[in-house]
Amino acid sequence: MRLRILGGLDLTSAAGGSAPDLTRQTRLLLACLALAGKKGLTRAELCALFWPDRPSALARNSLRQGLATIRKALRGTQAISVQSDLEAVKLSAKADTIDVHVFRHGLHEGNRDGLIAAASAFGGELLAGIDIPEEVEKFIISHRRSFNDQAQELAERLSKADDADDASLSAAQALSDRLLRSDPASEEAHRALIRTHLRRGRTNAALRQFEQCKEALRRELQAEPDAETRRLISSIQPSESGEATQRADGPAAANGAGPYPSIAIMPFDNLGDPSDGYFADGVVEEIASTLSRIRDFFVIARQSTFTFKGRFVDAREVGRALGAAYLVEGTARRDGDRLRISVQLVDAVTLTQLWSDRYEGANTEIFAYQDRIAAQVAGALNPAIRRAEIEAARRKPPASLRAYDLVMRAFPKLWGHNASAIKEAIPILQDAVRIDPKYGRAHALLAWCHALNATHLWTSEPDGEVAAARRAIDATTGLIDDDPTALTAAGAATGLCGDQEGASASLEHAIALDPNNAWAWARWGWTGIYSAQPQQALERFEKAMKLSPLDPFAFNTRIGMASALACLGNPVEAVTIAKDATKKHPEVTWAYRLLASWAAMAGDMETARSAAHKLLADNPNFTIRGYLKIPGFQNMPEYRDRLVRGLREAGLPEG
Repeated sequence: MRLRILGGLDLTSAAGGSAPDLTRQTRLLLACLALAGKKGLTRAELCALFWPDRPSALARNSLRQGLATIRKALRGTQAISVQSDLEAVKLSAKADTIDVHVFRHGLHEGNRDGLIAAASAFGGELLAGIDIPEEVEKFIISHRRSFNDQAQELAERLSKADDADDASLSAAQALSDRLLRSDPASEEAHRALIRTHLRRGRTNAALRQFEQCKEALRRELQAEPDAETRRLISSIQPSESGEATQRADGPAAANGAGPYPSIAIMPFDNLGDPSDGYFADGVVEEIASTLSRIRDFFVIARQSTFTFKGRFVDAREVGRALGAAYLVEGTARRDGDRLRISVQLVDAVTLTQLWSDRYEGANTEIFAYQDRIAAQVAGALNPAIRRAEIEAARRKPPASLRAYDLVMRAFPKLWGHNASAIKEAIPILQDAVRIDPKYGRAHALLAWCHALNATHLWTSEPDGEVAAARRAIDATTGLIDDDPTALTAAGAATGLCGDQEGASASLEHAIALDPNNAWAWARWGWTGIYSAQPQQALERFEKAMKLSPLDPFAFNTRIGMASALACLGNPVEAVTIAKDATKKHPEVTWAYRLLASWAAMAGDMETARSAAHKLLADNPNFTIRGYLKIPGFQNMPEYRDRLVRGLREAGLPEG
C-alpha cells in the first residue's frame, strides 16, 4: 500500500488500485496520522478533530469504527499498519510508502539522491483539492505551510547546487512547475526555473520565465521581483530601447491586414531534449495555420517570426519589427511519456499578458495533440484579442474612431443581450456603416440587433424590425464571404427572421472557414432548435462550449443547450441550467420566458410563476399572442405548442 497526501489524498495498492471501503473521513484520519509521524495522536485529539460535536463516548466509538475500517483496508499488507493502545494511535510504515515520510527523509539526508527523492515525493500542496472539516483544517494548516516552504527551498537548493547534474536540474524544474500550479506567485519557484534554464544554456527561456514571474507577482501580490531575482537576471537582461508607444493603426495597415489587428506566433522554446525541437516547431505551425483561418485578426507569416528563434527579444521590439499588435509565446517539453505545452498571449505594446493556459497529452498522441492544442488556442485567443481591441477602442477619442473601432465599441453591447444594450448598439453600428458603407461586418451585426429586437419582443413593431434586419442582411451580399464573424451574425439574423435553410448555409460557410468559431457553432445550434432537430442542436452547443467555455456568449450557448434538452423531453435539466444562467446573468431577461415555460412543464410552479413575474417586470407588454408571431417558430409547431402551454400555466397573459 502507498499513501499520498501531497497533491491530493490517495491510498493505493502496489498494483495501483484504490483501497476499497475507505470514506473521505477515514482517509483524512490516515492523513493526520501520517502527518503526526512516530509520535502519533491521542484518541482525545483524534476525537476532537473528527467528531468535535459528539459526546466523548460516542466520539470514541466512532473512532474505534474508523480504525477498524482502516485496519480492514490494510489487511494483508505489511507496508502500512495502524498501532494503538488505550491512549494513542500512530501509523507504522515502510520508508517509501508515505509521500510525506519520503519528503522529510530526503531532506534530512541532504545528499543528491535524497533531495531528488524528496522533490519527486512533493506532488503538490498538502491535501490539495480535498474537502476538509474545519477542525482538521486547523490541524493541517501549519503542516501545509511548512511543506510549501520546504519545497520552495528545495527547488532553489537543487537549482543552486554546484554539482547539479541533469537529474538534479530536472527534479528542480518539475518541482517548481508543481509549486507554481498551486501558487503562481511563488518567487522561489520562478527563481529555480530561471537558474535551471540558465544552467542548461536556455537564456531565452530564462528571460521568459522572469517576465512570467513579474506578471504573476504584479497580478497576485501587487509586488515586484525582489533583489535576488533581479540580480539573477541582470547579467542577461537586455536594455529596453525607447518608451512604449500608443497603439496605432500602423501595424495592421503595414501588413495589409485591413482594419484588423495583427498577431505573431513566435517560435516556442523547447524545454526538453534538443531532439524534440521538431515538436515545438510543429505546434507553432499548427497554431499559425489554424489561426490564419480566423478573419478577426491578421496572422504574420511564420517565416518572419522564425527569424527570432533561439534568442530573447523584447516583445515591443518584435511588435515594431513585424507590425504585430499581439504575440503568442510558449514552451514545449517532453517529460517521460507526457507532452506539456504552455501558451500565453501578450500585448506587444503594453507587455500585458492577456491570456495563458497549459496543455498535456501522451507521447503516442503527438500529432492529434498538436491539432487539439491549435484548436483550443484558437478558440481562446479570439475572445481574448477581441476584449483587448474593445478596450483599445474605448480609450480612443471619438474624433479618431474608424468603422472597426465602432464595431469594437458595439461588441460589449451585443454581449449584454438585453433591450437597453441592443438599443445602444444600433446607432454605433449605424455610424460604422456611414463611415464605411462596404464594411460587411457592421451590416451583419446591425441585422442581428434588429432580429434580436423582433425575437425578444423588445419593440412595439416587430414586423418593422424584421424588415430592417432583412435589409441589413441584403447589404452584406458580396462583402462577408471570407469573414466567419460576419457570416455568423448574418446567419443568426437570418434564422431569427424565419429562414433556417439560409441561416444554415451562412453558418456552415462560417464553420468551413473557421472550424473553431464557437459563436458559429452555437448559432448553428439555435438553427437546429428552430428546425426541430434538438439532438443535432445539442451536439453543436456542446462543441461551442468545448471550444470556448469562457466566451462572453457562453450564457447564450447554455440556454441553447437547455432548449435542446427541453425539446428532447427533459425540462427538469433545462430548468436547472436556465436558473443558473439567469442567476449569473440577471440582465438576460428574455430567458425568463423559457424558464417560466420549462418550469411549468417540469411541475415546478413556484419557479414558473417567479420567472413569469420577472419577465413581466422587465417587459410588461409581453403576451403569448405576440410570442407566437416570432418568425423562428414556424418550423417547430409541436415544441412551440408545448412552450405556449407552459407559458399559460405560468400565468403569462394571453394578449
